[in-house]
Amino acid sequence: MTATRERLDVDRAPETDSATETDPAMAIDSLTESEPETGPRRVCLLADPYLERWQIRALERAVERTDIEIPLVLVAAPADPGVDPDAAASAINGGFGVDTIRLGASLLARERAWSLVVAERKLAELFGAESHPLEHRQRVGTIDCLESSTIRRVRPIEDGDWNELPESAVEAATQQCDVVVRFGFGLVRGDILTATEHGVLSFHPADIRRYRGLGPPKAFVDDRSSIGATLQRLTDEIDGGEIVAEDWIDIDDCATLWEVYDRVHELEIELLATGIESLREPAFEPTVPDSLGPYYSTKSRREAGFAVRTLAKNVRGRWGRR
Repeated sequence: MTATRERLDVDRAPETDSATETDPAMAIDSLTESEPETGPRRVCLLADPYLERWQIRALERAVERTDIEIPLVLVAAPADPGVDPDAAASAINGGFGVDTIRLGASLLARERAWSLVVAERKLAELFGAESHPLEHRQRVGTIDCLESSTIRRVRPIEDGDWNELPESAVEAATQQCDVVVRFGFGLVRGDILTATEHGVLSFHPADIRRYRGLGPPKAFVDDRSSIGATLQRLTDEIDGGEIVAEDWIDIDDCATLWEVYDRVHELEIELLATGIESLREPAFEPTVPDSLGPYYSTKSRREAGFAVRTLAKNVRGRWGRR
């Protein structure tokens, strides 16, 4: 049976949760008998309307390994009226259809030359044996590990490329959670970064000491033999946070950029749980990088030269596999 999910608009005043009163003496006895808990225990998830499969698996692994709870999910209201999240998920998850055509037209207008790289991938999926299930999308309200979560829709406050959360959303995170995990909302800053004890944890699909911003595409074009994945605690600087967990994997045998992403996602699935476990260690201190890599804007992939180099390497890689 499908559970009914609560959906509230956090831009309104938050409702007061009811609670069962506890005898003060019993509470004191309970505290003295149990060991003090350290580290994250309750996650506020920042999400887009759909999560990718690797993100869901990362949450599942975190729940399995750490027994973390996810009492609150804040879902971003779509910022671009020209992109329908349902149609985008249908185009990515399925074959060729009307939704694919619409998404392609939207990509062409927004991503320009990079849309050719995406189109070549879709053709390889339709007419070849290529598949990337870790990037398939599932609506937040249907994800099993979020079944008992309160799911609230939030319209962020936009400031250029940055997003801030409204005060009511920040208050909800503070009241219910001790850590935030970002799987949506784009670039975030403001009070949400310090709303919980352990801050906002966010993935970057590369080593921030080498590639910030555009990670795997730049590493792929640069012919790197390995790539990192970073779980960072966010600051106001793009990909300049404290490193909570990281890992690396070889990619010198990856034929296409999309295989590089698959390898990175496999690392990320385990890193969330690893990061939570580390933050629960009393002696653990996140790593502050001695230096940060250059920042490559994700918009740079739209440049014709970069897109053509990526496309050419993907095509050579596929032909080399034949």
